[in-house]
Amino acid sequence: MKVAVGVAVVCGVAVAAVVVVHWKMKKSGRLVNAMKIVKEFEEKCGTPIWKLRQVADAMTVEMHAGLASEGGSKLKMLISYVDNLPTGNEMGLFYALDLGGTNSVCYECNWEGRIVVLSTNSLRRSLFLRALFDYVAAELAKFVAQEGTDFQFTPGRQRELDFTFSFPVMQSSIASGTLLRWTKGFSIDDTVGQDVVAELTKAKERQGLDMRVSALVNDTVGTLAGGRYTNNDVVAAVILGAGSNAAYVESAHAIPKWQDLLPKSGEMVINMEWGNFRSSHLPLTEYDHALDAESLNPGEQIYEKVISGMYLGEIVHRVLCRMAEEAVFFGDTIPPKLKVPFILR
Repeated sequence: MKVAVGVAVVCGVAVAAVVVVHWKMKKSGRLVNAMKIVKEFEEKCGTPIWKLRQVADAMTVEMHAGLASEGGSKLKMLISYVDNLPTGNEMGLFYALDLGGTNSVCYECNWEGRIVVLSTNSLRRSLFLRALFDYVAAELAKFVAQEGTDFQFTPGRQRELDFTFSFPVMQSSIASGTLLRWTKGFSIDDTVGQDVVAELTKAKERQGLDMRVSALVNDTVGTLAGGRYTNNDVVAAVILGAGSNAAYVESAHAIPKWQDLLPKSGEMVINMEWGNFRSSHLPLTEYDHALDAESLNPGEQIYEKVISGMYLGEIVHRVLCRMAEEAVFFGDTIPPKLKVPFILR
């Protein structure tokens, strides 16, 4: 009896050992396959110094071409009409509206030392022109209605608004400009080619809001101005958020496409719109190509799609999907949420 029991125990242990070894081998195989996918992705994304220099040189060429003529480069190199930046000695009361890739934010700024943010609202990425600006104007009206006694204007004085618009605009003055295209996943019909300041002004009038747009700037230009306000040595600004862009101070003499009188400062802030940069030197993977092909603007904003917050998570998502499919990394069944684009939880 003892022998029989002993044999049964030994056989049971042997079977269990075989199962454990098989499970470990299977798990190990999955891990090996998964690590191959990750290693391959890492290698294709490599950016050694020599590669970065190639990208920088290619971007420099595109910058010069964009400054020389309209349409001469993938980089728009847009003239901002900002030829003087803050000194840090500015005083007064101003309003600001930031319409960006994620939120609309209203600011009320008293340069004697107080800044109040009264409204932050998530934006829908698919609207119509009138609906978009009516929404923004309504929020501005609510913003003004909430201002306290410290922010009262003298009778007869019109409120002035800085409009920070985080999308490519061809400006014709400091306070006007037509929308060139949408970025950051926005797709709003009937807006391209429209003057965004004129449309906002109409919406404000429909709200009965007495407020004049005194400046239209890109968010990179606004960031540069903010940096210069606190540090006179600041000459460039970079946005790394839902999208990506840069602005910098250029010598007016170095802008061949500038046809007006040279500004007294001798300088002009340039909005690069570098999100649209593209080069054979960029380390693009099959995941980047697939994401671009399925985006709202295929073939455009390639640099932005490689480095900005809106797209980096989706690149990781696509790598995980491949690991789930080819390496069975999450088990025999692929998690349903993993099949949904732009979701990682």
